[in-house]
Amino acid sequence: MKSAAAHQKLVMGGDRDGLKELLRRRLVECGWRDQVKIICKDTIKDNGPDITYDALLSTVTTRARSLVPDTVKKELLQKIKNQLLAQEEKLKT
Repeated sequence: MKSAAAHQKLVMGGDRDGLKELLRRRLVECGWRDQVKIICKDTIKDNGPDITYDALLSTVTTRARSLVPDTVKKELLQKIKNQLLAQEEKLKT
Protein backbone atom coordinates (compact mmCIF):
# COMPACT_ATOMS: atom_id res chain seq x y z
CA MET A 1 0.00 0.00 0.00
CA LYS A 2 2.72 2.46 0.96
CA SER A 3 4.55 1.80 -2.30
CA ALA A 4 1.46 2.49 -4.40
CA ALA A 5 0.77 5.69 -2.47
CA ALA A 6 4.36 6.85 -2.89
CA HIS A 7 4.21 6.07 -6.61
CA GLN A 8 0.98 8.03 -6.97
CA LYS A 9 2.49 11.02 -5.13
CA LEU A 10 5.52 10.97 -7.43
CA VAL A 11 3.35 10.77 -10.53
CA MET A 12 1.07 13.55 -9.33
CA GLY A 13 4.06 15.68 -8.39
CA GLY A 14 5.58 15.21 -11.85
CA ASP A 15 8.83 13.89 -10.39
CA ARG A 16 8.62 10.34 -11.70
CA ASP A 17 10.02 11.20 -15.14
CA GLY A 18 12.98 12.98 -13.60
CA LEU A 19 13.73 9.96 -11.43
CA LYS A 20 13.48 7.63 -14.41
CA GLU A 21 15.90 9.82 -16.36
CA LEU A 22 18.34 9.91 -13.43
CA LEU A 23 18.20 6.11 -13.16
CA ARG A 24 18.72 5.70 -16.91
CA ARG A 25 21.77 8.01 -16.85
CA ARG A 26 23.33 6.29 -13.85
CA LEU A 27 22.84 2.83 -15.36
CA VAL A 28 24.49 3.93 -18.60
CA GLU A 29 27.36 5.62 -16.71
CA CYS A 30 28.17 2.52 -14.65
CA GLY A 31 28.10 0.18 -17.66
CA TRP A 32 25.01 -1.71 -16.53
CA ARG A 33 23.26 -1.25 -19.85
CA ASP A 34 26.21 -2.73 -21.75
CA GLN A 35 26.33 -5.69 -19.35
CA VAL A 36 22.64 -6.38 -19.90
CA LYS A 37 23.09 -6.21 -23.68
CA ILE A 38 25.80 -8.86 -23.43
CA ILE A 39 23.60 -11.05 -21.24
CA CYS A 40 20.78 -10.73 -23.81
CA LYS A 41 23.05 -11.61 -26.72
CA ASP A 42 24.50 -14.60 -24.86
CA THR A 43 21.03 -15.82 -23.88
CA ILE A 44 19.83 -15.58 -27.49
CA LYS A 45 22.95 -17.36 -28.69
CA ASP A 46 22.49 -20.14 -26.11
CA ASN A 47 18.76 -20.61 -26.77
CA GLY A 48 18.62 -19.96 -30.48
CA PRO A 49 16.79 -17.31 -32.48
CA ASP A 50 13.37 -18.75 -31.65
CA ILE A 51 13.49 -17.65 -28.00
CA THR A 52 10.41 -15.65 -27.14
CA TYR A 53 10.53 -12.17 -25.70
CA ASP A 54 8.91 -13.41 -22.49
CA ALA A 55 11.50 -16.18 -22.10
CA LEU A 56 14.33 -13.73 -22.74
CA LEU A 57 12.88 -11.25 -20.27
CA SER A 58 12.41 -13.93 -17.63
CA THR A 59 15.98 -15.16 -18.04
CA VAL A 60 17.62 -11.74 -18.04
CA THR A 61 15.56 -9.83 -15.44
CA THR A 62 16.94 -11.45 -12.30
CA ARG A 63 20.54 -11.14 -13.44
CA ALA A 64 20.04 -7.56 -14.62
CA ARG A 65 18.52 -6.50 -11.30
CA SER A 66 21.38 -8.04 -9.37
CA LEU A 67 23.88 -6.05 -11.46
CA VAL A 68 22.47 -2.64 -10.47
CA PRO A 69 25.16 -1.11 -8.25
CA ASP A 70 24.23 -0.42 -4.64
CA THR A 71 25.36 3.18 -5.06
CA VAL A 72 22.76 3.71 -7.79
CA LYS A 73 20.03 2.11 -5.68
CA LYS A 74 20.94 4.22 -2.67
CA GLU A 75 21.08 7.46 -4.68
CA LEU A 76 17.69 6.85 -6.25
CA LEU A 77 16.13 5.85 -2.94
CA GLN A 78 17.44 9.02 -1.31
CA LYS A 79 16.08 11.18 -4.15
CA ILE A 80 12.66 9.53 -3.80
CA LYS A 81 12.64 10.08 -0.05
CA ASN A 82 13.65 13.73 -0.47
CA GLN A 83 10.95 14.36 -3.06
CA LEU A 84 8.26 12.72 -0.95
CA LEU A 85 9.33 14.73 2.10
CA ALA A 86 9.29 17.93 0.05
CA GLN A 87 5.77 17.15 -1.18
CA GLU A 88 4.61 16.48 2.38
CA GLU A 89 6.05 19.84 3.47
CA LYS A 90 4.17 21.60 0.66
CA LEU A 91 0.93 19.99 1.77
CA LYS A 92 1.46 21.15 5.35
CA THR A 93 1.79 24.78 4.35
